[in-house]
Amino acid sequence: MKVVILAGGFGTRFSEESQYKPKPMINIGGMPILWHIMKGYSHYGYNDFVICAGYMQHVVKEWFADYFLHTSDITFDFTQGNKMIVHNMHTEPWRVTVVDTGLHTMTGGRVKRIQPYIGDEPFMLTYGDGVCDVNIADLERFHHSHRKLATLTSVILQQQKGVLDIGGDNAVHSFREKGLTDGTPINAGFMVLQPEVFNYIQGDETVFERDTLQRLAEEGQLMSYSHHGFWQCMDNKREKDMLEKLWATGAAPWKSWED
Repeated sequence: MKVVILAGGFGTRFSEESQYKPKPMINIGGMPILWHIMKGYSHYGYNDFVICAGYMQHVVKEWFADYFLHTSDITFDFTQGNKMIVHNMHTEPWRVTVVDTGLHTMTGGRVKRIQPYIGDEPFMLTYGDGVCDVNIADLERFHHSHRKLATLTSVILQQQKGVLDIGGDNAVHSFREKGLTDGTPINAGFMVLQPEVFNYIQGDETVFERDTLQRLAEEGQLMSYSHHGFWQCMDNKREKDMLEKLWATGAAPWKSWED
């Protein structure tokens, strides 16, 4: 199953670093938060990624090219037709497709643009600026158990995110964006989607959270996987510093993989 990561928006410019790279490429512990997210998926055996790039998309492409080179043993042979020979790769067994989904495209539009790389298979979708210790394999099993078109991971935090009205059967009855609430489940991303979800996206102007998820909820096709563990996005410097501290002290809850 492919994993789609939204990494193309302008995002929040909250530090000098964020003026020169997309937010998913800002480092936590010396590696982009995008890498942390991918490592979490890879721990559960999900290694085929499609990155929805846009804002400074060349930074994303160049980082993966450098990462491949820096984690491989390579011979540059200029005597035999200028060949490059890769001997050993020490990186993760990833397949990474980076797609330029446009500079001003909305979140739904970005998802629609990568449809040719997904085909008719279910896929996962998340945001490129949040880490979580959710069990991805359990999430996928839950999704297949209810036979609806979409599953999102919900967490309970006192924040301004997409607010969910979840019934006793875990069905999401409504989805509304950014209201100031206390103790209400919010959308943490880490979604599993059937390919039919592409039909709920009209084009570049479609906002996935406001248009697509709301319509799925209204039609009874959106389910919630309740997660009671760690989740944290990185919307400002305070949150970045908190994640840095957790990583530096060896107490990062999202680190499910071995070094």
